[in-house]
Amino acid sequence: MSRSISPQELETIRRGGQAVELIDVRTPVEFREVHVEYARNVPLDRFDPAALLKERHGQPDAPLYVICRSGSRGRQACEKLTAAGFAEAVNVEGGTLACESAGLPVVRGKKAVSLERQVRIAAGALVVAGAALGFFVHPYWIGLAAFVGAGLMFAGITDTCGMAMVLARMPWNRVAGATGGAGGGNSAGGASCRAAAGLLVATGLAVGFPNIAAAIDHTTDTLPQVKAAFESKKAVLIDVRETTEWKAGHVQGAQSLPLSALQKGVAATELDRLLPKDRIVYLHCQAGRRCLLAAEILEKQGYKVRALKPGFPALREAGLPVATGE
Repeated sequence: MSRSISPQELETIRRGGQAVELIDVRTPVEFREVHVEYARNVPLDRFDPAALLKERHGQPDAPLYVICRSGSRGRQACEKLTAAGFAEAVNVEGGTLACESAGLPVVRGKKAVSLERQVRIAAGALVVAGAALGFFVHPYWIGLAAFVGAGLMFAGITDTCGMAMVLARMPWNRVAGATGGAGGGNSAGGASCRAAAGLLVATGLAVGFPNIAAAIDHTTDTLPQVKAAFESKKAVLIDVRETTEWKAGHVQGAQSLPLSALQKGVAATELDRLLPKDRIVYLHCQAGRRCLLAAEILEKQGYKVRALKPGFPALREAGLPVATGE
């Protein structure tokens, strides 16, 4: 069976002359930074209860003490030991942090960024990247932030962090001649933190995603279809680039409706003139991003428009005539 023990009780047993076998299941880098003097490092991702039992010559009755940073990974290791047949797997409450606070002898080495901090940094970076890509590239990228939020919630609820397992295998978490690894979260507080962070991300996405999901996507109409509809007067072409860009070159017969003007507000009468309801309305810009923003504004005002992913250069190359000036 498994149980827990306080750092003070552990030190009392050791000072009483009893043999204490203490296994530290943190990553090699964490172990190198600070560890209890009489602990040895067996990272959780390489933790093999059968091998430990073999070292004891098949005698599992003596207590085996397990420690991590603050208790969580130690509990997981104890569960593995119990399942493997160890009679007494003992987790040190509070882990190395508690032992250090209690005054147990520790060995200090090179400072390192804890696995818990690495998880927070990586998760935050992925959420920011997903949000930025969702805004500037394509709304579907927001799914990356959603995935990270769900992962944080799962890690907090189950106290098993896949991101920590991956990060623990990175080169910076290894020490020459040692194997690295990680298990779940570093602490109950860390698990709660991850669950709360995941919930906040998920809540933010739940509130914001309907608007993102409803965002306009580019039309699937091909350039030959667009050209044919425009030349046959079945469609109009609206250029949402700025006036200076329009004057430098634009499709002959197109209409100018700068995105900046739309964002400030354009009179309904002017929009009705530019956007006839009996024709297809194609929007284009230079590279496809601004016409999506313009389409979203116009859709909210009740206009049916189609945003083109190909920009002005592609329209020119497709053979549409080009004019300059007003």
